[in-house]
Amino acid sequence: MVQDESIIKVKGLHKTYDTGKVKVQALRGIDFTVKRGEMVAIMGPSGCGKTTLLNCLAGLDDFDQGEVAIEGTQLRNMSDRKRTEYRAHRMGFVFQFYNLLPVLNAMENVELPLLFSGVPPVKSRQRAMEVLGMVGLTELAARLPAELSGGQRQRVTIARALVNSPAIVWGDEPTGDLDSETAGDIMDLLCKLNKKNEQTFILVTHSQEVAERTHRIVTMRDGRIVGEK
Repeated sequence: MVQDESIIKVKGLHKTYDTGKVKVQALRGIDFTVKRGEMVAIMGPSGCGKTTLLNCLAGLDDFDQGEVAIEGTQLRNMSDRKRTEYRAHRMGFVFQFYNLLPVLNAMENVELPLLFSGVPPVKSRQRAMEVLGMVGLTELAARLPAELSGGQRQRVTIARALVNSPAIVWGDEPTGDLDSETAGDIMDLLCKLNKKNEQTFILVTHSQEVAERTHRIVTMRDGRIVGEK
């Protein structure tokens, strides 16, 4: 059996937010396909639907109409529990503001997804240290987030996203809170990991410099995809 080279398939995706006073069409018929191992940037002005699209694809938000298939499985056919389990085992997330727990050190933050998935503490700790080594932070494993620089905190976030060996890593403005030099270092790391691990990366970004490092740039406006290059 030949493995489908597409890891994400989206057809006719619609999403509307209803505040009670006004309805906002966030997504207006999105068609979108991503190949395994591809690194894709999603760009566009604020409010165009970039983060909504990412959240719908990752199963964090429900959608009104259309189809989203991840690794051949329709999200609509998954229960909330199955969707949560799938995210825990097959997806990683990198956010702009790190979302690290301040009372846990770097190693403890990285091993959290494994502990939630039921991996024994000895194995989760071993894997956390292995992935911290991949992002160059082995020597800082015992430091709290407040004792790390912005770039180091984002490396911890990336390590946490990769610790469960996900098929897809989602990034929402992963370099948005960093200076240009540190942002460049983080993109160097993401590109290296993408090439080495052949994982799929979907990055929402406002940064042209970040987007140009990816394989493909998808541009959105008013809830629609208006261009690709």
